[in-house]
Amino acid sequence: MIDKLALRAQLRAERDAFAIEASEAILAPDRYLEHLQPGMTVATYVAIGSEADPTQLAAAAAERSCTLALPFVIGRAEPIRFLVWEMGEPLVDGPFGLRQPRPESPEVAPDVILTPLVGFDARLNRLGQGAAHYDRAFARYPDAWRVGVAWSVQEVPAIPSDIWDVPLHAVITEKGMTWHQGA
Repeated sequence: MIDKLALRAQLRAERDAFAIEASEAILAPDRYLEHLQPGMTVATYVAIGSEADPTQLAAAAAERSCTLALPFVIGRAEPIRFLVWEMGEPLVDGPFGLRQPRPESPEVAPDVILTPLVGFDARLNRLGQGAAHYDRAFARYPDAWRVGVAWSVQEVPAIPSDIWDVPLHAVITEKGMTWHQGA
């Protein structure tokens, strides 16, 4: 069995090294664009450190008249909430180095959740930071389209999964998009 802590450390180091050299952006693939409909709510995030930056994906959603939202985190034990945010709107500091909307921003239910990743595999299992924030969000919004955003070097042969882990519907990297048929 693969140790998740060791795998996280290894993948973070690989992601850090790759991001220093990365000259490519994460662009919006056609399959992603085809899924977006006016009026949808797309939860995105502000990249921290070497995380893959979803800015182009969020911009494409905004251009298609989607509402954007960002995660709002209080602490490790509390579930994340998704609060409305417009590109360019000021953000406040949150825990864990997060930049997030002001707490008075309206909460929304996302139709699409763009998810930062530490790692992923071909079956679209994901490895996150370890706080289970996104696993709980996926359980709270089971109909949302779950899209991981990562660098291609973050793909590994297999991610160990626990009973509460929810696989992604798709992953977008600088090389394109992988998805489950029907997703």
